[in-house]
Formats: sequence, C-alpha cells, structure tokens
Amino acid sequence: MKLLNLSFNNLEGPVPSDGIFQNGSKVFIQGNVKLCTSIPLLQLPFCNAETSKQRNVSSIFKIVGFTVLSLVLLSCFATIILKKKKKLKQAAHPSCKELKKFTYANLVRATNGFSPDNMVGSGKCGSVYRGRIESEEHEVAIKVFKLNQLRAPKSFIAECKALRNTRHRNLIRVITTCSTIDPTGHDFKAIVLEYSVNSDLESWLHSTVHEVGQRRPLSFGTRIVIAVDIAAALDYLHNQCVPPMAHCDLKPSNVLLDDFMGARVGDFGLAKFLHSHNSSDIHSSTSLVGPRGSVGYIAPEYVFGSKISTEGDVFSYGVIILEMLTGKRPTDEMFKDGLRLYKFVEKSFPQKIEEILDPRIVPGYRDEGEDAGGDLDWETHRMVAMNCIIKLTELGLLCSAVTPRDQPTI
Repeated sequence: MKLLNLSFNNLEGPVPSDGIFQNGSKVFIQGNVKLCTSIPLLQLPFCNAETSKQRNVSSIFKIVGFTVLSLVLLSCFATIILKKKKKLKQAAHPSCKELKKFTYANLVRATNGFSPDNMVGSGKCGSVYRGRIESEEHEVAIKVFKLNQLRAPKSFIAECKALRNTRHRNLIRVITTCSTIDPTGHDFKAIVLEYSVNSDLESWLHSTVHEVGQRRPLSFGTRIVIAVDIAAALDYLHNQCVPPMAHCDLKPSNVLLDDFMGARVGDFGLAKFLHSHNSSDIHSSTSLVGPRGSVGYIAPEYVFGSKISTEGDVFSYGVIILEMLTGKRPTDEMFKDGLRLYKFVEKSFPQKIEEILDPRIVPGYRDEGEDAGGDLDWETHRMVAMNCIIKLTELGLLCSAVTPRDQPTI
C-alpha cells in the first residue's frame, strides 16, 4: 500500500506503529481528534499508557459485571423454580403442621353436641357427623372414633397415616385431625373430612322405599363413571404411592359421591402400606393377622391367612362392579349353599345377562323424569348399551376371580 487516507472519520484510540503507519508522509489522518499515537511524525497527541490501561480495566469491569449480573439472574430464576416445586410438593403432601387446628369445642359446636340428627353414618370403629365449622366454606364430615372398641385406636392411626401421605381427586380429602381429651377426661380422636353431598354408593344402589321417591335411579352411564373413578383411585394407591398402599376395605359404603356424582374412596382404617412396587415382593413383605375387610368384599385368600397385597383390592373392585350391574349385594339372602354373586353372574354370562341385570340399567329403561330422547334410534342405543354392559360384566368377573393369578392388575 502506497498511500492511506483516513481523514475526518471520527476515529478514536491509538494508531498502530507498524506497517504503512511507520511512514508518516504516506498516512493522512486529519480530523480524527480522538486518535493518539506514539509516532511523532503523525502530529497527534501521544497515547497515555494509563488511559489505555484504564480503558482495558473498564472493559474488564464491564465483562465481569455482565457475567455477575447473569449469574444473579440465573440464581434468582432457579430459586423461584425451586420454591414453586417445594410449594407444589407441600400442597400434595400436607404435613401435620399445615393442617388446620380445631378443638374439641369447635367440633361440638359444629355438630350441635354430636346430635343424633347430625349423624350420617356409623360403623364398628366410629360415627360420622355432618357439621359446619365457621372457618370452612362448606359443610364437613366429622368422623369420631369409638375408642372403647378394640380396633378403633389403631384404625385412627392407620387412617391418619394414609390420608397424610395421599392426595388424589378420587380419594376423600382430609381437612384436619383432632386428638385431645374431652371434658370427662376421656381420650377423644376425630378426623375432619370433606362432606360428600350425595352420600355413598351403597345408599344409591340399595335405596329404601322412602328414598326411592326422593332421588332418581342411578343410571348406567353414572355407574360407568363411578367404576372408572374407583379404578383411578386404586391405580393411584397401587402404582403411584410410595410405598404402594392396599385399601383393604373397599365396598360401596366407602365410595362417597360428590355434587357431580364423582366417586371418592374413603375410610382408610384398615389401609396398609406395602414395602415394594414389585408384586412378588409385596407378597413376601407384608403379613396379615386375621381377615381384613368386610364380609362379601374380602378377598378369599385373606380368609385363609394370605398376606396383604393389591390383589385384595382388585377382588373387592370386581365385586362392586357386579353389584352395580345386578343391584344385588354379595351378602344377599339368595346367596347360600355355595351360590355367590360371582357364580350367579357367571352362569348367565353372556347370553342371559339381561335377565339378571338391575332393571334400572336395562337398555330402554327410563324413569318418569328422564327425557325420552325424541328421535333416538333405540335399537342402536340398545346394542351399544348391551355391548358396554357385557364388557363391564367381563371386567367384574375377571377382577373377582377366586384365584389372584387370574385377576387383572390395575
């Protein structure tokens, strides 16, 4: 290069001292007031070494500052994410400290002194009262344990453990527990639960004459939804809980129904945590003392002292399905001399299944308040409904098979 003209370009910084810049007569850099040089012939201010150093230090500070700021922002972002995860985890598994605190006096006021008029159910281990607590938006169910019964204290502990470690839309939600001394000096233990407006599956399947006039029959479609909800609850208990849990007392009276007839499994007084996800390990890791469950719904192997497993719940689920289809309890008087609900259904399946169905779910049945459906093709409706009934019956028979190895898993 013979000549370099950089005049009036508003350049700044030190001019190089090598190459063409060594010959000042061949370089024209007038009009660049911010340039500096170490070459006298260029007639520019000499570069100050301290200024260059300051500029370098300034650049370093800018880089370091940007890096620090980025790290701070990333740290804040990570902290926010971790806090959100922690809150979600706490919401899914509320600790005892997070449960609301209710006193004995609170529960007395809520139930009008545990009035019989407020009692909505009673069992071996406790009675359930309907009540309203001032701090709660909706009514609650208060389960008071009969501590004079041998199994009641253990049932309270088992239910607390189960409800503390589980949370699912198809399981009854616990609001709090109360363990204290009543005014007479006796132990008092209760669990406050969400109240199920539509009672339980038992009362809908086997309504009294008085109740029949007050509520419409349970439609086949609703029964399918309930069966799906129960299966979802069992899937959660058996496959998603850590460790897995067996309910051990699944029956219609423990299947509660909410405002929209959605099913929620409750009463974990006999529930048992298992020690392994592996089915074969479960059998070898959990012992059983005496039959566990309710007559008619208890798995046959439990009667003979087999160890607790998830298969016991599958058997109970199958019995509930057959009960929803036939409208008959497994303890019905007709089931004697070796005949049981399973055999009753099996001998009519599939050709004569319609003969043993609950009349309220036979295709074509409508109660007085139900819309006739206008131009609905009832023959098509009948075929589709019967196909669903047969599939559901098949599932009920598979689940309630006497031998666990013949049962499906949930």
